[in-house]
Amino acid sequence: MFCASAALVAILKSAALAPFRVRSFRFQWPADLLISWAFEMEMLILGWYVLVETGSVFLLSLYASLFYIGTLVAPMIGVMGDRIGQRTMLLGTRAAYMVLASVIMALAFAGALDPFYVFIVAALAGLARPSDIGLRSALVAATIPPGYLISAMSISRMTADSARAMGAIAGAGLFAAFGMGPAYVVITLFYAVGMFMLLGTGPETRHRPPDGAAPVSPWRDLTAGMVYIWKTPRLLAGMWLAFFVNLYAFPLITGVMPYVAKSIYGTDQTGLGYLVATLASGALLGSVAMSLAGERMRVERVMVASMIAWYALLLLFGQLQSMSAGLVCLFAIGITQSVSMVTLAVVLLRTAEPRYRGRVMGVRMLAIYGNPLGLLVAGVLIEHIGYPPTALLYGGVGLAITVLIVLRWRTAVLPSDGA
Repeated sequence: MFCASAALVAILKSAALAPFRVRSFRFQWPADLLISWAFEMEMLILGWYVLVETGSVFLLSLYASLFYIGTLVAPMIGVMGDRIGQRTMLLGTRAAYMVLASVIMALAFAGALDPFYVFIVAALAGLARPSDIGLRSALVAATIPPGYLISAMSISRMTADSARAMGAIAGAGLFAAFGMGPAYVVITLFYAVGMFMLLGTGPETRHRPPDGAAPVSPWRDLTAGMVYIWKTPRLLAGMWLAFFVNLYAFPLITGVMPYVAKSIYGTDQTGLGYLVATLASGALLGSVAMSLAGERMRVERVMVASMIAWYALLLLFGQLQSMSAGLVCLFAIGITQSVSMVTLAVVLLRTAEPRYRGRVMGVRMLAIYGNPLGLLVAGVLIEHIGYPPTALLYGGVGLAITVLIVLRWRTAVLPSDGA
């Protein structure tokens, strides 16, 4: 028993907790955690508000999609991150989140909140929000030793997973118990603290032209990054995989979850919180497992296997009518989702040269544009044919396309050495 406990402690020290030896990561991780909690609380609270006030699943999906409109400018934000530093960019975007949350808080306390204002704030926040994950991933890669990368990315992923688990329940609980205004006081505070904690991160390498060299246009930097991705098969395949999971997988378990809770399972906002929390709990377990595994796994093979399992579970989840069975399936979906996204990020960051990391992750965020497209189409399909047929269509098409991508770039996606 003692030997087993000692072995477990050794594993935790050597793998799971190793990134915390780096001072920058000790500041970045709690900062990202607070921001992720605020994101999830805001998404759930305002999503429920829009559904109740409008009664339209299409408007609910439209609201959720607005948080992703900034995917179109994410590559340019990645360019600026390469130039001035990811920390500086994150400080600016997170200050904007704090201001916008303050607006919703003020409107709620004044009794003047309206779905129209919610849509405006969601659109403004959506200009920067899709870039947050890419910027924080690039900052981790710039400040963490290569040997800690898988553990660091897994632990970083835990910020979003724990937010979906506890943030969803906390957001629903605050909203139900105290109302919109007090709930947004907490959200605004989270944004503020998460912004100021970033001041403790760094240093990071900034890739600027040599002294005396002619300045390069940001557009040329962006073009160079796009060409670099296009000519690197593993990066190109990874971008396509990222786009299609956002188009076909995420919409079924994110933006339309209030509809599933209300119309399929007949539950309220508390039940919705449990659904979201269960999904996130599975994702959190997946992230913990990845952090423990560290550098020992064959990352590309794990990525492909987890994506295929994710789509298969979505096919099953769409046909379940019992909430208890749905919770079990959501837990398994969360595990596969987390493992897929962590391994994909590691593959991209390992493959990209350091001077291109910001641009590569910026283009990776561009793949999120599939999410609002998938949400909007899913909203229309659900209103016309229902959730189960929509899930069957999305899961089946996504699974088929994933297999085709792996076959098309098999040598790059599944190298024989498993590197």
